[in-house]
Amino acid sequence: MAARADINAAAFAAAHAEFDAEVDYLDTATMGLPPRRSWTALQGALAHWRSGTSIITTFDTAVADARAAYAHLVGVDASAVAVGSQVSVFAGLVAANLPDNSEVLVATGDFTSILYPFLVQAERGISVREVPLQRLAESVTSRTTLIAVSAVQSADGALVDLDELRAASEAHGAQILLDTTQAVGWLPVDASRYAYTVCGGYKWLLSPRGTAYLTVQTALLPTLTPHLAGWYAGESPWSSIYGTTLRLASDARRFDVSPAWHSWVGAAPSLGCSPNSAPRASMPTLSIWPTASGSASDSTRRTRRSCRCASDQMPPSRWPARASPRHCAPSGFDCRSTSASMRSRSITRSASFVPTCNRRCRRRLAAALPDVADRCAVGRRPAR
Repeated sequence: MAARADINAAAFAAAHAEFDAEVDYLDTATMGLPPRRSWTALQGALAHWRSGTSIITTFDTAVADARAAYAHLVGVDASAVAVGSQVSVFAGLVAANLPDNSEVLVATGDFTSILYPFLVQAERGISVREVPLQRLAESVTSRTTLIAVSAVQSADGALVDLDELRAASEAHGAQILLDTTQAVGWLPVDASRYAYTVCGGYKWLLSPRGTAYLTVQTALLPTLTPHLAGWYAGESPWSSIYGTTLRLASDARRFDVSPAWHSWVGAAPSLGCSPNSAPRASMPTLSIWPTASGSASDSTRRTRRSCRCASDQMPPSRWPARASPRHCAPSGFDCRSTSASMRSRSITRSASFVPTCNRRCRRRLAAALPDVADRCAVGRRPAR
Protein backbone atom coordinates (compact mmCIF):
# COMPACT_ATOMS: atom_id res chain seq x y z
CA MET A 1 0.00 0.00 0.00
CA ALA A 2 2.82 2.36 0.86
CA ALA A 3 4.54 1.61 -2.45
CA ARG A 4 1.35 2.33 -4.33
CA ALA A 5 0.90 5.60 -2.47
CA ASP A 6 4.46 6.58 -3.42
CA ILE A 7 3.73 5.80 -7.08
CA ASN A 8 0.52 7.82 -7.00
CA ALA A 9 2.28 10.73 -5.32
CA ALA A 10 5.08 10.67 -7.90
CA ALA A 11 2.59 10.46 -10.79
CA PHE A 12 0.61 13.37 -9.41
CA ALA A 13 3.74 15.45 -8.93
CA ALA A 14 4.86 14.80 -12.52
CA ALA A 15 1.45 15.73 -13.87
CA HIS A 16 1.09 18.75 -11.62
CA ALA A 17 4.30 20.17 -13.04
CA GLU A 18 2.60 20.46 -16.45
CA PHE A 19 -0.10 22.79 -15.18
CA ASP A 20 -0.19 26.33 -13.84
CA ALA A 21 -3.62 26.53 -12.22
CA GLU A 22 -3.87 29.06 -9.41
CA VAL A 23 -6.78 27.16 -7.84
CA ASP A 24 -7.54 23.55 -6.87
CA TYR A 25 -9.10 22.95 -10.28
CA LEU A 26 -11.58 20.07 -10.57
CA ASP A 27 -13.77 21.33 -13.39
CA THR A 28 -12.36 19.51 -16.41
CA ALA A 29 -15.91 18.37 -17.20
CA THR A 30 -16.56 21.99 -18.16
CA MET A 31 -13.18 23.03 -19.59
CA GLY A 32 -9.84 21.24 -19.39
CA LEU A 33 -6.72 23.18 -18.48
CA PRO A 34 -3.88 23.29 -21.02
CA PRO A 35 -0.66 21.42 -20.23
CA ARG A 36 2.34 23.71 -20.18
CA ARG A 37 3.70 22.29 -23.45
CA SER A 38 0.38 23.04 -25.20
CA TRP A 39 0.40 26.57 -23.85
CA THR A 40 3.99 27.07 -24.99
CA ALA A 41 3.26 25.81 -28.50
CA LEU A 42 0.20 28.04 -28.78
CA GLN A 43 2.08 31.13 -27.58
CA GLY A 44 4.78 30.46 -30.17
CA ALA A 45 2.19 30.25 -32.95
CA LEU A 46 0.48 33.42 -31.77
CA ALA A 47 3.82 35.24 -31.69
CA HIS A 48 4.45 34.25 -35.32
CA TRP A 49 0.96 35.44 -36.24
CA ARG A 50 1.54 38.78 -34.51
CA SER A 51 4.91 39.30 -36.16
CA GLY A 52 3.69 38.30 -39.60
CA THR A 53 6.05 35.32 -39.81
CA SER A 54 3.48 32.49 -39.82
CA ILE A 55 3.77 29.88 -42.56
CA ILE A 56 0.22 28.65 -42.87
CA THR A 57 1.03 25.26 -44.35
CA THR A 58 2.82 24.32 -41.13
CA PHE A 59 -0.52 24.22 -39.31
CA ASP A 60 -1.25 21.02 -41.21
CA THR A 61 1.36 19.23 -39.12
CA ALA A 62 -0.48 20.01 -35.90
CA VAL A 63 -3.79 18.87 -37.41
CA ALA A 64 -2.27 15.63 -38.70
CA ASP A 65 -0.53 14.91 -35.39
CA ALA A 66 -3.71 15.48 -33.39
CA ARG A 67 -5.75 13.36 -35.80
CA ALA A 68 -3.33 10.44 -35.56
CA ALA A 69 -3.03 10.68 -31.77
CA TYR A 70 -6.79 10.84 -31.31
CA ALA A 71 -7.26 7.88 -33.66
CA HIS A 72 -4.92 5.79 -31.56
CA LEU A 73 -6.63 6.91 -28.39
CA VAL A 74 -10.02 5.63 -29.55
CA GLY A 75 -8.74 2.53 -31.34
CA VAL A 76 -9.23 3.40 -35.01
CA ASP A 77 -7.03 4.23 -37.97
CA ALA A 78 -6.38 7.89 -38.69
CA SER A 79 -8.14 7.43 -42.03
CA ALA A 80 -11.41 6.99 -40.09
CA VAL A 81 -11.12 10.36 -38.31
CA ALA A 82 -12.39 13.73 -39.51
CA VAL A 83 -11.54 16.98 -37.76
CA GLY A 84 -13.67 20.04 -37.23
CA SER A 85 -14.64 22.66 -34.71
CA GLN A 86 -17.89 21.59 -33.00
CA VAL A 87 -19.74 18.38 -32.17
CA SER A 88 -23.05 19.75 -33.47
CA VAL A 89 -21.52 20.24 -36.92
CA PHE A 90 -20.70 16.55 -37.21
CA ALA A 91 -24.01 15.48 -35.66
CA GLY A 92 -25.69 17.65 -38.29
CA LEU A 93 -23.76 15.85 -41.01
CA VAL A 94 -25.09 12.49 -39.77
CA ALA A 95 -28.61 13.92 -39.46
CA ALA A 96 -28.56 15.30 -43.00
CA ASN A 97 -27.68 11.84 -44.33
CA LEU A 98 -30.54 10.00 -42.65
CA PRO A 99 -33.22 8.67 -45.00
CA ASP A 100 -36.56 10.47 -44.92
CA ASN A 101 -38.97 9.24 -42.24
CA SER A 102 -36.20 7.78 -40.08
CA GLU A 103 -36.63 7.35 -36.34
CA VAL A 104 -33.87 8.62 -34.03
CA LEU A 105 -33.82 7.34 -30.47
CA VAL A 106 -32.31 9.68 -27.85
CA ALA A 107 -31.95 9.87 -24.07
CA THR A 108 -34.09 12.25 -22.05
CA GLY A 109 -32.15 15.37 -21.11
CA ASP A 110 -29.09 14.65 -23.26
CA PHE A 111 -26.90 17.50 -24.50
CA THR A 112 -28.63 19.49 -27.21
CA SER A 113 -25.69 19.36 -29.63
CA ILE A 114 -26.70 15.80 -30.50
CA LEU A 115 -30.44 16.47 -30.26
CA TYR A 116 -31.10 19.68 -32.20
CA PRO A 117 -29.45 18.49 -35.44
CA PHE A 118 -32.09 15.74 -35.65
CA LEU A 119 -35.03 17.79 -34.41
CA VAL A 120 -34.57 20.32 -37.21
CA GLN A 121 -35.00 17.51 -39.75
CA ALA A 122 -38.69 17.12 -38.87
CA GLU A 123 -39.88 18.45 -42.23
CA ARG A 124 -38.28 15.39 -43.84
CA GLY A 125 -40.28 13.12 -41.58
CA ILE A 126 -37.41 12.49 -39.16
CA SER A 127 -38.93 11.64 -35.79
CA VAL A 128 -37.01 11.91 -32.53
CA ARG A 129 -38.16 9.56 -29.75
CA GLU A 130 -36.96 10.42 -26.26
CA VAL A 131 -36.71 7.81 -23.48
CA PRO A 132 -34.95 7.67 -20.08
CA LEU A 133 -31.28 6.74 -20.35
CA GLN A 134 -31.69 3.53 -18.35
CA ARG A 135 -34.37 2.35 -20.82
CA LEU A 136 -32.49 3.29 -23.98
CA ALA A 137 -31.38 -0.19 -25.01
CA GLU A 138 -34.76 -1.82 -24.35
CA SER A 139 -36.48 0.91 -26.38
CA VAL A 140 -34.68 0.10 -29.64
CA THR A 141 -37.10 -1.37 -32.19
CA SER A 142 -37.10 -2.37 -35.82
CA ARG A 143 -38.28 1.17 -36.65
CA THR A 144 -35.19 2.75 -35.09
CA THR A 145 -32.70 3.98 -37.68
CA LEU A 146 -30.21 5.66 -35.36
CA ILE A 147 -29.50 5.90 -31.64
CA ALA A 148 -27.86 9.22 -30.74
CA VAL A 149 -26.55 9.40 -27.18
CA SER A 150 -23.72 10.68 -25.03
CA ALA A 151 -21.52 7.99 -23.50
CA VAL A 152 -21.39 10.10 -20.33
CA GLN A 153 -24.27 12.43 -19.62
CA SER A 154 -23.19 16.04 -19.22
CA ALA A 155 -26.05 16.87 -16.84
CA ASP A 156 -25.36 14.25 -14.18
CA GLY A 157 -22.39 12.11 -15.20
CA ALA A 158 -24.49 8.97 -15.77
CA LEU A 159 -22.98 6.28 -17.98
CA VAL A 160 -24.88 4.51 -20.73
CA ASP A 161 -24.45 0.72 -20.84
CA LEU A 162 -22.61 0.62 -24.14
CA ASP A 163 -22.43 -3.17 -24.43
CA GLU A 164 -26.17 -3.50 -23.89
CA LEU A 165 -26.88 -0.66 -26.30
CA ARG A 166 -24.68 -2.12 -29.01
CA ALA A 167 -26.32 -5.54 -28.66
CA ALA A 168 -29.76 -3.97 -29.02
CA SER A 169 -28.72 -1.93 -32.05
CA GLU A 170 -27.31 -4.98 -33.81
CA ALA A 171 -30.42 -7.01 -33.03
CA HIS A 172 -32.65 -4.42 -34.72
CA GLY A 173 -30.31 -3.15 -37.44
CA ALA A 174 -29.93 0.34 -35.96
CA GLN A 175 -26.81 2.49 -36.04
CA ILE A 176 -25.26 4.36 -33.10
CA LEU A 177 -23.96 7.92 -32.97
CA LEU A 178 -22.01 8.16 -29.72
CA ASP A 179 -20.99 11.53 -28.29
CA THR A 180 -17.78 10.89 -26.33
CA THR A 181 -17.02 14.47 -25.31
CA GLN A 182 -17.40 13.71 -21.60
CA ALA A 183 -15.69 10.31 -21.92
CA VAL A 184 -12.55 10.22 -24.06
CA GLY A 185 -9.64 11.23 -21.91
CA TRP A 186 -10.67 9.30 -18.79
CA LEU A 187 -12.99 6.48 -19.97
CA PRO A 188 -11.74 3.90 -22.50
CA VAL A 189 -13.73 4.18 -25.72
CA ASP A 190 -13.35 1.88 -28.73
CA ALA A 191 -14.79 4.03 -31.51
CA SER A 192 -14.59 1.19 -34.03
CA ARG A 193 -17.62 -0.41 -32.33
CA TYR A 194 -19.98 2.38 -33.38
CA ALA A 195 -21.16 3.71 -36.72
CA TYR A 196 -20.21 7.24 -35.71
CA THR A 197 -18.62 8.95 -32.75
CA VAL A 198 -18.18 12.66 -32.12
CA CYS A 199 -15.97 14.31 -29.53
CA GLY A 200 -15.20 17.87 -28.47
CA GLY A 201 -11.56 18.32 -27.52
CA TYR A 202 -11.78 21.13 -24.99
CA LYS A 203 -12.73 19.05 -21.95
CA TRP A 204 -10.91 15.81 -21.05
CA LEU A 205 -8.53 16.14 -24.02
CA LEU A 206 -7.26 19.44 -22.57
CA SER A 207 -7.38 21.19 -25.92
CA PRO A 208 -8.57 24.65 -26.96
CA ARG A 209 -12.15 25.27 -28.01
CA GLY A 210 -12.63 24.79 -31.72
CA THR A 211 -11.27 21.22 -31.84
CA ALA A 212 -13.62 18.31 -32.50
CA TYR A 213 -13.44 14.84 -33.99
CA LEU A 214 -15.71 12.55 -35.98
CA THR A 215 -15.06 8.84 -36.50
CA VAL A 216 -16.87 6.86 -39.19
CA GLN A 217 -16.77 3.12 -39.69
CA THR A 218 -14.95 2.40 -42.95
CA ALA A 219 -17.88 0.56 -44.50
CA LEU A 220 -20.08 3.63 -44.03
CA LEU A 221 -17.76 6.15 -45.70
CA PRO A 222 -19.34 5.74 -49.17
CA THR A 223 -22.86 6.12 -47.73
CA LEU A 224 -22.34 9.64 -46.36
CA THR A 225 -22.63 12.71 -48.53
CA PRO A 226 -20.06 15.27 -47.30
CA HIS A 227 -22.51 18.18 -47.13
CA LEU A 228 -19.92 20.37 -45.42
CA ALA A 229 -17.18 19.80 -47.99
CA GLY A 230 -14.81 22.68 -48.53
CA TRP A 231 -11.23 23.06 -49.61
CA TYR A 232 -9.91 21.16 -46.57
CA ALA A 233 -11.99 18.11 -47.53
CA GLY A 234 -9.84 17.60 -50.60
CA GLU A 235 -7.38 14.77 -51.08
CA SER A 236 -4.68 17.42 -51.16
CA PRO A 237 -6.21 20.51 -49.52
CA TRP A 238 -3.76 23.04 -50.87
CA SER A 239 -4.52 21.77 -54.38
CA SER A 240 -8.27 21.95 -53.77
CA ILE A 241 -8.64 25.67 -53.26
CA TYR A 242 -10.02 26.73 -56.65
CA GLY A 243 -12.20 25.35 -59.40
CA THR A 244 -15.23 23.10 -59.85
CA THR A 245 -13.41 19.81 -60.24
CA LEU A 246 -14.48 17.73 -57.24
CA ARG A 247 -11.41 16.04 -55.75
CA LEU A 248 -12.42 14.91 -52.26
CA ALA A 249 -10.24 12.82 -49.98
CA SER A 250 -10.84 9.09 -50.27
CA ASP A 251 -11.10 8.58 -46.51
CA ALA A 252 -12.82 10.35 -43.58
CA ARG A 253 -10.86 13.51 -44.35
CA ARG A 254 -13.62 14.25 -46.89
CA PHE A 255 -15.70 15.25 -43.85
CA ASP A 256 -13.04 17.64 -42.51
CA VAL A 257 -14.09 21.18 -41.75
CA SER A 258 -11.41 23.80 -42.34
CA PRO A 259 -9.53 23.87 -39.02
CA ALA A 260 -9.20 26.78 -36.62
CA TRP A 261 -5.42 26.76 -36.98
CA HIS A 262 -4.25 28.01 -33.62
CA SER A 263 -6.62 25.72 -31.72
CA TRP A 264 -4.98 22.70 -33.31
CA VAL A 265 -1.52 23.96 -32.43
CA GLY A 266 -2.63 23.68 -28.80
CA ALA A 267 -4.43 20.36 -29.30
CA ALA A 268 -1.54 18.28 -30.64
CA PRO A 269 0.74 18.58 -27.57
CA SER A 270 -2.19 17.85 -25.23
CA LEU A 271 -2.70 14.55 -27.02
CA GLY A 272 0.92 13.54 -26.53
CA CYS A 273 2.53 15.00 -29.65
CA SER A 274 5.46 17.37 -29.92
CA PRO A 275 6.16 19.51 -32.99
CA ASN A 276 9.00 17.23 -34.04
CA SER A 277 7.71 13.79 -33.12
CA ALA A 278 5.08 11.28 -34.13
CA PRO A 279 2.14 10.55 -31.83
CA ARG A 280 2.88 8.33 -28.88
CA ALA A 281 2.39 4.64 -29.45
CA SER A 282 0.24 4.06 -26.40
CA MET A 283 -2.52 5.64 -24.40
CA PRO A 284 -1.38 8.36 -21.97
CA THR A 285 -2.79 7.99 -18.48
CA LEU A 286 -2.37 9.29 -15.00
CA SER A 287 -3.50 6.73 -12.45
CA ILE A 288 -4.30 8.75 -9.36
CA TRP A 289 -6.92 6.11 -8.56
CA PRO A 290 -6.69 2.37 -9.45
CA THR A 291 -7.16 1.60 -13.13
CA ALA A 292 -6.61 -2.15 -13.20
CA SER A 293 -9.41 -4.30 -14.56
CA GLY A 294 -11.98 -5.35 -12.01
CA SER A 295 -15.61 -6.13 -11.44
CA ALA A 296 -18.39 -3.67 -12.07
CA SER A 297 -18.59 -3.00 -8.35
CA ASP A 298 -15.10 -1.53 -8.54
CA SER A 299 -15.91 0.81 -11.39
CA THR A 300 -16.39 3.87 -9.22
CA ARG A 301 -12.74 3.55 -8.25
CA ARG A 302 -11.44 3.40 -11.81
CA THR A 303 -10.78 6.59 -13.66
CA ARG A 304 -8.24 8.31 -15.84
CA ARG A 305 -7.69 11.78 -14.50
CA SER A 306 -7.75 14.69 -16.88
CA CYS A 307 -3.97 14.97 -17.35
CA ARG A 308 -2.61 13.54 -20.57
CA CYS A 309 1.03 14.29 -19.84
CA ALA A 310 2.03 11.50 -17.47
CA SER A 311 5.08 9.43 -18.24
CA ASP A 312 3.25 6.14 -17.67
CA GLN A 313 1.43 4.67 -20.65
CA MET A 314 -1.29 2.05 -21.08
CA PRO A 315 -1.78 0.30 -24.42
CA PRO A 316 -5.36 -0.44 -25.52
CA SER A 317 -4.91 -4.16 -24.78
CA ARG A 318 -4.70 -3.28 -21.08
CA TRP A 319 -7.69 -0.96 -20.92
CA PRO A 320 -9.86 -1.73 -17.89
CA ALA A 321 -13.27 -3.31 -18.22
CA ARG A 322 -16.04 -0.90 -19.10
CA ALA A 323 -17.67 0.74 -16.13
CA SER A 324 -21.08 -0.35 -14.94
CA PRO A 325 -23.99 1.81 -16.10
CA ARG A 326 -25.15 1.90 -12.49
CA HIS A 327 -22.34 4.27 -11.64
CA CYS A 328 -21.52 7.77 -12.72
CA ALA A 329 -18.45 9.31 -14.19
CA PRO A 330 -16.30 11.18 -11.70
CA SER A 331 -16.98 14.86 -11.24
CA GLY A 332 -14.03 16.25 -9.34
CA PHE A 333 -13.39 13.55 -6.75
CA ASP A 334 -17.04 12.70 -6.22
CA CYS A 335 -17.91 9.67 -8.33
CA ARG A 336 -21.62 10.17 -7.71
CA SER A 337 -21.93 13.93 -7.80
CA THR A 338 -23.26 15.70 -10.86
CA SER A 339 -21.22 17.84 -13.15
CA ALA A 340 -23.99 20.42 -12.93
CA SER A 341 -23.60 20.77 -9.18
CA MET A 342 -19.85 20.89 -9.59
CA ARG A 343 -20.11 23.65 -12.15
CA SER A 344 -22.42 25.65 -9.92
CA ARG A 345 -19.68 25.95 -7.33
CA SER A 346 -17.12 28.60 -8.18
CA ILE A 347 -13.67 27.08 -8.17
CA THR A 348 -12.04 30.01 -9.85
CA ARG A 349 -12.57 32.50 -7.03
CA SER A 350 -10.98 30.68 -4.13
CA ALA A 351 -7.85 28.56 -4.18
CA SER A 352 -8.96 27.01 -0.90
CA PHE A 353 -12.24 25.58 -2.18
CA VAL A 354 -12.71 22.05 -3.50
CA PRO A 355 -16.16 20.82 -4.64
CA THR A 356 -18.11 18.64 -2.24
CA CYS A 357 -16.93 15.03 -2.04
CA ASN A 358 -18.67 11.98 -0.61
CA ARG A 359 -17.06 10.11 2.25
CA ARG A 360 -15.39 7.38 0.22
CA CYS A 361 -13.89 9.82 -2.25
CA ARG A 362 -12.75 12.10 0.57
CA ARG A 363 -10.87 9.20 2.17
CA ARG A 364 -9.10 8.45 -1.12
CA LEU A 365 -8.40 12.13 -1.58
CA ALA A 366 -6.99 12.40 1.93
CA ALA A 367 -4.65 9.47 1.34
CA ALA A 368 -3.28 10.78 -1.95
CA LEU A 369 -3.43 14.53 -1.47
CA PRO A 370 -3.70 15.37 2.22
CA ASP A 371 -2.99 19.06 1.74
CA VAL A 372 -5.94 19.38 -0.62
CA ALA A 373 -8.23 17.15 1.45
CA ASP A 374 -7.72 19.38 4.46
CA ARG A 375 -9.43 22.16 2.50
CA CYS A 376 -12.29 20.03 1.22
CA ALA A 377 -15.55 21.14 2.85
CA VAL A 378 -18.80 19.22 2.75
CA GLY A 379 -21.60 21.47 1.58
CA ARG A 380 -19.95 24.77 2.39
CA ARG A 381 -17.03 26.97 1.46
CA PRO A 382 -14.28 26.84 4.10
CA ALA A 383 -13.63 29.98 6.08
CA ARG A 384 -10.81 32.14 4.77
